[in-house]
Amino acid sequence: MSAAVLPAGKRLRADLAIAAALGIWSAAIALAPGLWFKLALVAPAVAAAGIWWTLLRPQRWLAAFFLLLLLTPPLPIPLGDSGVHTAPLLAAVGLLAGFVRLKEWRTALPPIAPAFGWFLGALLLSLPFAAFYSGPDLAVRSLLRAGLFAISVYVFLWALNGPREAGADSLRFTRFLFVLGVLAALFACADFYFQFPAPAGYEQQFIWLDEGVLRRAQGLFYEASTLGNFCAFCLVMCIVALLRPRKEIPCPRPVLGIAGLVFSTALIFSYSRASIVAVLVASVTLACLRRARIGRVLAGSVAALAIAACLVEYFVPSFAASYWARIATSFEDALVTPNGVLTGRLATWSTLADFLGRNPWHAIFGIGFKTLPYSNFAGTGVATDNTYLSLLVETGVIGLTAFLFLNWRILRGGLNAARSRNPRAAFLGEWIFCFWAGEMVQMLSGDLVTYWRVLPVYFWVLGTAMREAGGQA
Repeated sequence: MSAAVLPAGKRLRADLAIAAALGIWSAAIALAPGLWFKLALVAPAVAAAGIWWTLLRPQRWLAAFFLLLLLTPPLPIPLGDSGVHTAPLLAAVGLLAGFVRLKEWRTALPPIAPAFGWFLGALLLSLPFAAFYSGPDLAVRSLLRAGLFAISVYVFLWALNGPREAGADSLRFTRFLFVLGVLAALFACADFYFQFPAPAGYEQQFIWLDEGVLRRAQGLFYEASTLGNFCAFCLVMCIVALLRPRKEIPCPRPVLGIAGLVFSTALIFSYSRASIVAVLVASVTLACLRRARIGRVLAGSVAALAIAACLVEYFVPSFAASYWARIATSFEDALVTPNGVLTGRLATWSTLADFLGRNPWHAIFGIGFKTLPYSNFAGTGVATDNTYLSLLVETGVIGLTAFLFLNWRILRGGLNAARSRNPRAAFLGEWIFCFWAGEMVQMLSGDLVTYWRVLPVYFWVLGTAMREAGGQA
């Protein structure tokens, strides 16, 4: 046989081998006993095809990641605090996509990139102390928590310097995220009204009313505060967009107004006061940034909250009465019983302050990231509900300083983008700058570093704003 015929023969044998393998695989699926065995045989091929399809274009993994992140609950698998979520698997696909397209990355890194690295390094530096003081099991859990935060950092780096298709439109992807946010908020409203059974791993957060006990709106997130924080983020976007020309925003103004009602209603159902404060702080920040009257900027948010309050009053009057009574009590008793208004937070903070007073050396390196709620090393397991104090105790002055520096870089990056002549950079920059100002205030009453279900979205907006503005911060 000639040399030219031999390769064709090899190709033929390879095709026959593939066909035989597919035939055997199909027969195995047909003969497998039960649906679960059939699905187990099909799953690897479906997963491989999905990964291949995702890798064909740079943004596909990110779109799939956000879809799973915002619109799917954790799987009912008894692992960790809240079960297993599928979104980190897409993050792994994102790492693969970044490696495959390594030559398409931009190499210049702005000063904010080392700030993320230093904070992650501070989290990892605390892990040996977590193992020493609380045991290796908690140290592993702390490592996983740090890994979840690292996913958000990777999303930021991808948005800032990662591969991008020719003609990619940041407003189009922002519109996609906006739709996901509306769907998540709508489900949260339905979840609260109909009280769907909560998936495994959700926080036990309830409201006691005359007609019974209702679970606070959590939607598809792990707990109500995360939902409230995410709704505040989306509501700030609506307020910022309403003050910009139509061609610079992702959606028409009527759509933004309707979405603002949805986010406001879900925010109220989450029963989160701190998230409302974050929206107000963001609105005042926007007013100062635009040098406009505060009343004009606040008008949109106040109107949306007022209409949402009327809707809540109509559909769930007992909840509305309890909610507004809680808000009124917060103002009336703020100076009389501040610990009660803050739901026991002052007592917890005092306990941790006493712990550091007795053991000041722990304020240097900390006792281990995310060990306070699960360890009795500080006297008792406590939920700190304060990002800054939690980082001081768990990661020491080193971690807290790195975090404060990171926050300054985030604000600076958002502000520089907001002042850009690029209208898309200006829109995204105003959004993240104003929201992060409110976020830093809300961090006084919540451990927002652990909100890994929503942080990737925030950091995508930051990274995209900086990229559109030229990448310097």
